[in-house]
Amino acid sequence: MALGPTQSQIEAAASALHGRIVATPTLRLNSSRFADALPEKASVHMKLELFQQAGSFKSRGVVLAIDALNQAERDAGVTAVSAGNHALATAWGARAAGLSAKVVMMKSADPVRVEGCKALGAEVVLADNVGTAFDTVEQIIADEGRTMLHPFESPHMTLGAATCGYELGRSVDHLDYAIVPVGGGGLISGMAPGLHAVHPDCTIIGVEPFGADSMYRSFEAGEAVRLDAVDTIADSLGAPMAMPNSFAIARDHVSEIVRLEDDALRQAMRLLMHGMKIMAEPACAATMAAICEPLRKRLAEKSVAIIACGSNISVEKFAALTN
Repeated sequence: MALGPTQSQIEAAASALHGRIVATPTLRLNSSRFADALPEKASVHMKLELFQQAGSFKSRGVVLAIDALNQAERDAGVTAVSAGNHALATAWGARAAGLSAKVVMMKSADPVRVEGCKALGAEVVLADNVGTAFDTVEQIIADEGRTMLHPFESPHMTLGAATCGYELGRSVDHLDYAIVPVGGGGLISGMAPGLHAVHPDCTIIGVEPFGADSMYRSFEAGEAVRLDAVDTIADSLGAPMAMPNSFAIARDHVSEIVRLEDDALRQAMRLLMHGMKIMAEPACAATMAAICEPLRKRLAEKSVAIIACGSNISVEKFAALTN
């Protein structure tokens, strides 16, 4: 039996989320908008999850996690650690539920994300780097009794992402391949079983930057591993480790992980701006980068799903990365 949420669990979660999150559209890409970049004669379907509440798929799992809190936990409030998207989702979800939120972000985070969390009522603590950020959130839990909403190693985050995969799967009659970005593994550990519930024979491929390839290395090692350092422009994919549950589910459903250089992410960001007028953050552009570069020949004449997983980026940051 495959690991991860079952179809009945995914459908129950989708019912719980109905009317509270956005059922984001899936768009078949017009190849004329992308010149010769897309795989030849492929049918490419993009799930536009960047239009989700708080700007990313993370809001799905946050709502489910908050629903599961008891009254004492709700009274104490929640905390999270994030480069930005999960922090924004936590701030949004906490405000919607009437809870206190305290989020830990990196000092390098895009200021638009930091200000976005504050505007949603969350207290923001800035850490020097992703490693110290996790230490800081553990101290907050010890000192204040808050519940951590984990950015990826959480059954709620996996289940929330599974509803996204299920929506995507149901929107397309046939899929040969689905390409999913990987940070800590919370998205792919849910997207994969969600897609396989509808298209059991679909080949699922994960995408990571070379500078944050913890899942690739975990697949190679046969167990979840931690990186010594993270170095990529895709901060939303910059988790310093894979963790056992999300790794195990991904390993059960995902055929392989491909890696990308940051320059490929930059090129895909430019491509999405030119072709769709979407100002994508690097993580959002990762699946487009994968189908245009390392996977392009393999995906020719295939039906392919990709996801724009979320995008919270300032005009200034976008310009700095793509110019």
